Amino acid sequence: MQISDLPYPDPGVPDARTGPRFLLWLGRGQLGGQARSLAWGLLHFGGVAGLPYAVGLGVDAVVRRDGGGLLRVGALLLLLGIAISLGDAMLHRTAVTNWITAAARVQQLLARKTAELGSALTRRVAAGEVVAVSTGDVEKIGWFVEAVSRFLAAALTVAAICVGLLFYAPAIGVVVAVGVPVLALSVLPLLPRATRRADVQREKAGKATELASDTVAGLRVLRGIGGEELFLGRYREASQEVRRAAVRSARMWALIAAVQVLLPGALMIAVVWYGAVLVTDERLAVGELVAAFSAVATMLYPLRHFQEIAMAYSFSRPSAARAARVLSLTRTGEAVPAGAGTAGPAAAPAPGGDVYDPETGVLAPAGSFTAVVCGDPDLAGRLAERLGGHPTDSADAARSALLGGVALDELALDTARELVLVQDKDPVLLSGTLRELFDVPASGSVTPRAALEAAQCEDVLDALLQSAPDGVRDPMDARITERGRSLSGGQRQRLALARSLVTDPEVLVLDEPTSAVDSHTEARIADGIAALRSGRTTVVLASSPLLLDRADRVVLVHEGRALPAGTHRELLRGEPRYRAVVTRETDEEQRRAGIGLAGPAEELTGIEESA
Repeated sequence: MQISDLPYPDPGVPDARTGPRFLLWLGRGQLGGQARSLAWGLLHFGGVAGLPYAVGLGVDAVVRRDGGGLLRVGALLLLLGIAISLGDAMLHRTAVTNWITAAARVQQLLARKTAELGSALTRRVAAGEVVAVSTGDVEKIGWFVEAVSRFLAAALTVAAICVGLLFYAPAIGVVVAVGVPVLALSVLPLLPRATRRADVQREKAGKATELASDTVAGLRVLRGIGGEELFLGRYREASQEVRRAAVRSARMWALIAAVQVLLPGALMIAVVWYGAVLVTDERLAVGELVAAFSAVATMLYPLRHFQEIAMAYSFSRPSAARAARVLSLTRTGEAVPAGAGTAGPAAAPAPGGDVYDPETGVLAPAGSFTAVVCGDPDLAGRLAERLGGHPTDSADAARSALLGGVALDELALDTARELVLVQDKDPVLLSGTLRELFDVPASGSVTPRAALEAAQCEDVLDALLQSAPDGVRDPMDARITERGRSLSGGQRQRLALARSLVTDPEVLVLDEPTSAVDSHTEARIADGIAALRSGRTTVVLASSPLLLDRADRVVLVHEGRALPAGTHRELLRGEPRYRAVVTRETDEEQRRAGIGLAGPAEELTGIEESA
């Protein structure tokens, strides 16, 4: 895989059981790139390792006054120089390719998982953690994948130097062969503590990122209540904790680096001292001593990659664990073990099936406009998730809504989304033109104009045209800023509703679609939804009387279970619990109504009709 070939046609199915298993899976997916990087690394480090022997041969040639031998040494040095330069350039190229392709694969996996889970992702994982995984953690994972081949090349080179010295100068080679493993393993006792400190730093950095994300998302509210300084102080404290943790981690890595400098220096001193004794005793030639000293000095360069691979693994392991945690999430809330067989997705139900939620007992007959009233907003959110085929992470995690008797979470994801569309309570508008906003998979039966009219977006179109550059005459060519920040909450909500109406799915689920608009506009939107979705299954989770009165049937979910359904007016007359939720009656008002002090129920109905 080359950078020009990205993105991957299929990033594959990762082994997300643990962080190390995920790193191993990434490595196995790049064996070809790792092999190329290893080959170029061996050429580069081999050239570096050959320099001391060439220098030693040159010194011996000078001592023997061998002009021909000196020329041959010069030619050897030229070849070694070419090998070092070419190997270094290609090693860097292939290693960076491994880094980028690994990071790209992880990003594609995360993007696919985000698209699969939708809004359910942030219910299971904090939004700040998702941001941390898809940015900083991706780079650290790529760094480890990139460093593996260079480490292997460096390790093989160090082993080759030690073996070469044993044959070239056995007397001094034994000292080097014994000392190098000590150098390589000397930092192992320090790694667990360094890893723990790195984990603490990553954890605190993740919390600071989450706090920053939450603060930015709620900045408008914070300004409204004057809480900017409070949250700024919290973020300042969190950032200082990250700084202190980073300093503690850096101290440990500085100690490891010092050990990697101190011990090789001690080895060089030992080699020079012992070699000088051997030369004095005429047991070692001067050229052999120079070659041994140069070999030890040269060995410091590949030995640095031992420290790098330790750092890369220490930083990437928690990052890989976080990525694996996100990638292990499923639509059903249950992780599937790696290598486990699956029966495959269920067949799509026949058109015209009823929608049924087994957890609450809510039933939406096919082709009807059903409104669901939940006194608990969290319960309504979980119900919307189940109706979209995403069971929540609770006692009902294994129970999904049924469409035509088929569990939605057993369908292929594309099939489930073609059949059922859930508009979240807080929909997001992406930047781009209005025409691009409506460029979504759709049946083609509903035009953008019809959807905009049903959602009462006339003033939104006028506002977009007024803010558009000169020359833009069609509101469909007007641009929407990031997340629709230039529009009011009600305008964003109506545009999102129009986008949902354009898709024209078999089942449309709307969670509080008119909570940010005035009552007159809400009444017209309710009429527009009912007219445009006539004959199609529509489920609206709301408590607004204007929406409820347009519904074919209304279901009240009380204490987690659906009560007998009816029309809005029937439930107002005969169900006190429904009336309490819709009219916002207090407990005292309910008690007074129960003993006849509040007048007949018909008066409440008359008041509701006048509203």
